[in-house]
Amino acid sequence: MKKEIIAYSVNKTSDRGLYISVQNGEVSVRAPWYATREKIENAVLAKREWILKKLEEYDEKNDISLRPIQIFGIVYNLKVTYKNINVIECDLEDNVVRVCLPKKYKKIDNESMTDILLDKLYLKISEREIEPIMEKIRLMVGFAPEDYMFEEMNGVLARCTDDKKIIINPRIIRYKREIIEYIILHEFCHLKYKNHTKSFYSMLEMYMPNFRKYDVEDMKY
Repeated sequence: MKKEIIAYSVNKTSDRGLYISVQNGEVSVRAPWYATREKIENAVLAKREWILKKLEEYDEKNDISLRPIQIFGIVYNLKVTYKNINVIECDLEDNVVRVCLPKKYKKIDNESMTDILLDKLYLKISEREIEPIMEKIRLMVGFAPEDYMFEEMNGVLARCTDDKKIIINPRIIRYKREIIEYIILHEFCHLKYKNHTKSFYSMLEMYMPNFRKYDVEDMKY
């Protein structure tokens, strides 16, 4: 397992002692002017566990609450912390989505950060959850698209292309599963009928008799 990298700044002084401090989530080393790089690195390494503990305590006290998000029709609070990591980490606890970000993201304002997180979060969940729904619909109707892929689209949650592919907006994952299944089935029907003809709706009703309870607006956001 790769060890977490500790970033720190060094301030050379005329003092003889070497001191390490952790303040506001930042690690600082105050060292004699003659201290070598190796000596400073060894000093930080020797205090590694203490430094990581202090950084973790700071992160826990400085959770940032962003605007609520919706997944499968359920509203979750979104909380963010910053750590010395290279990859975004995400976890779901009760009604809270907790995200750990590399500290480089601190420079981004909260509103922009929320948008970035949502894009990554919705795509990650969609890649995991949509495939079983696609397979369920495939078995239901007996055929499948040439391929399907995820793509952000303005005002559209899914569409069928002329070459028999289905494009899905990752933000579809905000809706209840039953609505997602309706939207996916809707696009499967377009594989056979390009327009909303009587045959199109007959096919839709055959596989989902209660489809009319889903308003056309469910296809937009």
